[in-house]
Amino acid sequence: MHMRNRILLTAATLLALCAPSLGGDFQRPAGVVELFTSQGCSSCPPADHVLDELASSGDVIALGYHVDYWDYLGWKDTLGSPENTKRQYQYGKSLGERSVYTPQAVINGSSHVNGGKRSAVLGAIGKTREAGGLPIGIAVSEAGDSIIINTDAAPNQKGNAHLVLVYFDPQHPVVIQRGENRGKTINYANPVTDIQTAGMWHGKAASFEFPKSEILRKGGCAVLLQSVRPGGLPGPILGAAMIGQPAS
Repeated sequence: MHMRNRILLTAATLLALCAPSLGGDFQRPAGVVELFTSQGCSSCPPADHVLDELASSGDVIALGYHVDYWDYLGWKDTLGSPENTKRQYQYGKSLGERSVYTPQAVINGSSHVNGGKRSAVLGAIGKTREAGGLPIGIAVSEAGDSIIINTDAAPNQKGNAHLVLVYFDPQHPVVIQRGENRGKTINYANPVTDIQTAGMWHGKAASFEFPKSEILRKGGCAVLLQSVRPGGLPGPILGAAMIGQPAS
């Protein structure tokens, strides 16, 4: 399945620094779990279940990236896309790995574990939870026809990061008819449908405005404040928040 057409957020405007939150509470989730999975991978259903559990927890941003490189095994992933596969390979380079695999869970953009090993995933998230959540708070609020995203400042007010919007379907049950998971019905939590870099953050408190109609019409949306490594590779995630409803 191809990605939905990307939105050209030319209307997005960087507002004055230190703008008020307009009623939105600053979120510091326990972490971000990005699971790279495939309907054609027999090892993936346990990881899909763990992601579903995390998506229901309320304090974790859980995102499912369906890749397309196992489609040749007899079942084409109905949620897969080359863009998701590209993001996984970018993480592989960023984390210094020679290869990628499924189910791979990338934690906060800075480490990875086997997504099917619940204790490993929860252990990695637990470290961030004990630290009080991700370091940079993000608040989301509505103002008329706009969605306002406010960010805290970094403690030393230095550093650069991308403001990334990740669109997803909140829940998506799929009946798999062929391949290694033939006959199974799997509920996929937060399958990613689009990824867009929407702005730059320079370490200071900032506010970003987007058209509400464009954000909400695509279903769920997660905001990631993600540092960037040399070559434009994704780095550690500094802050995150949900726009709309996560899976329940």
